[in-house]
Amino acid sequence: MTGYLVLLLLATGVSVFAIIQLRHVRDVTHSIILVDNPLLELYKNLSDALLSEQRYEKKYVIMHDAILYDGFRKSKAEFEQYLSDAARIADSAELKAALARSADLHQVYYALFNEEMGYLKSGRQYTAAWYNDKKELYVNALIDELMKVRVLSQTSILSKVKQLSEAGRLATNAAMVTTAAAVAIGIVLSLVITWSITKPLALMKKKTAEISSGLYEADLKIVSPPEIGALGQAFNFMCDKLREVDKMKSDFYALMSHELRTPLTSIKEGTNLFLEGMGGEVTDKQRKLLSIVAEESNRLIALVNSLLDISKLEAGMVAYNFSHADLNPLIAQAVNEIAPLAEAKKITIDRDLAALPPLSLDTERILQVLRNLIGNALKFTPRGGMVTVSSALANAGVSVSVKDTGPGIPQEHAAIIFDKYRQAAIAGAQRLEGTGLGLAIVKHIVNDHGGRVWVESGAGRGSTFTFFLPV
Repeated sequence: MTGYLVLLLLATGVSVFAIIQLRHVRDVTHSIILVDNPLLELYKNLSDALLSEQRYEKKYVIMHDAILYDGFRKSKAEFEQYLSDAARIADSAELKAALARSADLHQVYYALFNEEMGYLKSGRQYTAAWYNDKKELYVNALIDELMKVRVLSQTSILSKVKQLSEAGRLATNAAMVTTAAAVAIGIVLSLVITWSITKPLALMKKKTAEISSGLYEADLKIVSPPEIGALGQAFNFMCDKLREVDKMKSDFYALMSHELRTPLTSIKEGTNLFLEGMGGEVTDKQRKLLSIVAEESNRLIALVNSLLDISKLEAGMVAYNFSHADLNPLIAQAVNEIAPLAEAKKITIDRDLAALPPLSLDTERILQVLRNLIGNALKFTPRGGMVTVSSALANAGVSVSVKDTGPGIPQEHAAIIFDKYRQAAIAGAQRLEGTGLGLAIVKHIVNDHGGRVWVESGAGRGSTFTFFLPV
């Protein structure tokens, strides 16, 4: 609104300036039409009337004809009328003064003529040449004054034409400057408005991505525009509520896992005691049932442990024991631990390990990462397939890859498999049992080590899980 008000004020300002200039143009034009042009016309009439008056005067002095005297009187009346009209419309002191001097000179000329008329009527002797010279002198002076009136009128017209030109130039310049300023302000205003909208939207888009990844920090700071600022506050309120709900969920899982682990451990140990014959002799059917109970107990305990791990990792309650260690022995240990399962499925585990520098890491947690990744690879690799574990130096760090020959992961599912409780749906592959927590735990541990983990895969061409750790 401020920007639009500035543009409106600019438009109003140039309009007011244009109106002022147009009024000035109107006034100057009226002055030229109503004063200067009529004065030029009156100058011509005054000159004609004076010359006519002088002709009649000269002829009358010679011929003493009454008709000539009447012509003289008529020309004198016309001259005085024209002079009165000129004095009435004159708009400058110089013009008024010139016209006043013209009137005085004309009166002196008429007075000389009247004196000469008295001599002529009385028949007395007088010096005609002297009167003729004096009248000629005053007529010439009167013509000079009338010429000044003409020159002043012409000069006034020229000056006013220049004023018109200057007014037009000022109006043009003002219009051009105002237009340029309006365009510049309009561009800046549009950029500011666009930026004030797109930047908050970009922040909210980023915040939405953080929320979808499980980060619920209410740190979205948007002030302007006010409507989007209110939306940002709503985002922060939503983040607070989501964080509370997530904490309640994590606390519930932690409490449930802790409460379940003790009875499950008791069930497992009791089952093992029965299998060992501590409660008496066990039949084959009982042994089979007890074996199933023991296996399911182990699975439940593993699930409870995973829930506890992910809850602690999300809450930042995991205490890492960092030390400088070589990564290759950890890879070998994880492969050896899982080798019996690979032999049972006739899967070959190949190792391609490069010489690596010691890293600062928690060996138990990195072993957990390796076990999860290699275990997943065996789980999804068909019988007779191959799993390749490799390590290599990367930019300012070390990378470890686990490649399988399984069915692969569709591209649209590659971004979600590291989320909790999410498993990729693989076309043509049997859904395997799992909690969907393994890769989430892997991501948390690797991130806590300052690294990152990702997958390269596609439907029907196997998968390669890689994690990077900085040196």
